[in-house]
Amino acid sequence: MGFSKKSPFGREKAPRVDSQSRRSTQSKPNMVAPHPSKNEDTASETKLRIFILPNLLTAGNLFCGFLALTNIVQADPARDDFNSIILKALLLILLACLFDLFDGRVARMGGVESPFGREFDSLADIVSFGVAPAFLVHRIVLKDVFVQHEEFGWFIASVYLICGALRLARFNVMAAEPSSESSKEFMGFPIPAAAGLVASLTLFLMWWEDKGFSTGQWRYILPVLLIFLSMMMISEVKYPSFKGIGFRTRGRFTTIVGAILFIGLIFIMWNKILPIILPIIFTAYLVYGFIRLRLPRNRLREIEEEEDLEL
Repeated sequence: MGFSKKSPFGREKAPRVDSQSRRSTQSKPNMVAPHPSKNEDTASETKLRIFILPNLLTAGNLFCGFLALTNIVQADPARDDFNSIILKALLLILLACLFDLFDGRVARMGGVESPFGREFDSLADIVSFGVAPAFLVHRIVLKDVFVQHEEFGWFIASVYLICGALRLARFNVMAAEPSSESSKEFMGFPIPAAAGLVASLTLFLMWWEDKGFSTGQWRYILPVLLIFLSMMMISEVKYPSFKGIGFRTRGRFTTIVGAILFIGLIFIMWNKILPIILPIIFTAYLVYGFIRLRLPRNRLREIEEEEDLEL
């Protein structure tokens, strides 16, 4: 007769498990490696691309805007050097326009455009071409107009600043869309051109007064211009970006000769003709947005697109 193995209390004994085999069983690694999550895949694929040269130019834009702003704030109308300080601020704003002109072209030429560069450029633009011109017009005009109610002057200046920020935000959103045509056209007057027009016109008025001519009430055109440019920046009027024109752009032989002579004339007589040439250039660009759609298509192509070299 067979008997089952039982304990003295009549229960069956559990099979003995060796302690070494228990440790080996618990410490046995899983044969299937864990699959990385989607967030880890996205983090490994998405990298922040920061390119040195175009972002250095954007930083130069921001630095010029900051220096212009500090000069405008520190300028005291009671001092004799007020005009010289304001002139320095105007030249810094125009220099910021030059930095802004080249940072995007350098990025496109090297194929290093990035979302970081676009956002950094917008942050620099709101300081150099938004805050600085608004402070400029308030400092030299609006402060004297609204003596009893300074808040009206600040309100007019803030309208320009807010519209400029809205225009930059709209541009960034449209540029992020896959079907965007922002590389060829700007919707609304660009804020660097708006700041350049304000600064160049102020430069012209100061130059006109230094020549001994009376400006009269012409400086009060600046607040009106500020409001008009605010509306133009958030408008749907389209302006050519001229991004197709770069270091590799080719043109007609006569066009190249004329451009070289024009640059040479500005270089030699910049202090005499620059206050006249700059307002004409920025004003022509402002007006061009209204008349470009009325021009023949072949004429638009000659103006806005790359041409072949004809010798």
